[in-house]
Amino acid sequence: MEEQLSLLYDCCTLCPNLCKVNRNAGQLGRCAQSAAVRIAWSGLHRGEEPPVSGEKGSGMIFFCGCPLHCQYCQNYQISQKGWDGVELSVQELSALMLELQAFGAASINLVTGTHFIPSIIEAIKTAKAKGLTLPIVWNSSGYESVEALKLIDPYIDLYLIDVKTLSSDVASRFCGLASYSKAIVPVMKFLKRRHPVTDLEHGLKGALVRHLVFPGTIDATVDFLHWFADNFRDNFLLSLMVQFVPPKDDPGFPKITEQEYAMLLDLVDELDIDGFVQETSNNEILWIPDFRRDQPFPEGFADPLPCFLDLKKDRCR
Repeated sequence: MEEQLSLLYDCCTLCPNLCKVNRNAGQLGRCAQSAAVRIAWSGLHRGEEPPVSGEKGSGMIFFCGCPLHCQYCQNYQISQKGWDGVELSVQELSALMLELQAFGAASINLVTGTHFIPSIIEAIKTAKAKGLTLPIVWNSSGYESVEALKLIDPYIDLYLIDVKTLSSDVASRFCGLASYSKAIVPVMKFLKRRHPVTDLEHGLKGALVRHLVFPGTIDATVDFLHWFADNFRDNFLLSLMVQFVPPKDDPGFPKITEQEYAMLLDLVDELDIDGFVQETSNNEILWIPDFRRDQPFPEGFADPLPCFLDLKKDRCR
């Protein structure tokens, strides 16, 4: 099985790009990664939705690289370039999951792991054989192939998945690829077939769909909300986010207005959509993490995993 999974790196089919590179041979896909797993940070994080964070925090593993090149990605340091992270073997990744459990994590939260799915599967299997009992959260952009999801799905309890937009124009501007708007649809249909019921009160099961309102795209968000209500309201929960912050040079995007925010709240109620709605804030810049630091997040929101810091100190000199 391990050999079969490794073959996926030979001609990468893990995301819709179909890169046709041999990542086992060190070639890089659109994700800018070879087959060697690299992570940018690991620890407890209390900034996720409350059921995912729990009391002490979700056990985050931020993977380096991403098959999308979103121009305004908050995690641009690791999704594109800026911090290469720490290379781990599958056994070390497995051990990291067990360390997070011992550290008090409420869940194992795998952030943008699409391009490392074969290695992650082996790591989860090994960790479970050694006592891992925490729910596994798949935290992704949604830009992945259904074939890849079929492989990882048996090991995932909750999908924390983005639906960034259904508009090709918005996707082209903010997601780096116009094709995102089409690629996300079969992914959502697959998740509905596999996980028709979401329950966050008795564990973490199903899917929590995140949608961020991009500047000047309220109409696209309205279209998304209607689509979500028509197709997934009875299956998934929604997390509607409004705190868009450009992480590098500020291009002068207007913030969402109070009138727009109130309209969206009313629409969510009208469509009878359950879930979470982010509050507006004037302090969003604090949420741009600096992954070169041991503590990339605002004070009090995260605790780095000690064994990760040891690995970072040993291998990133």
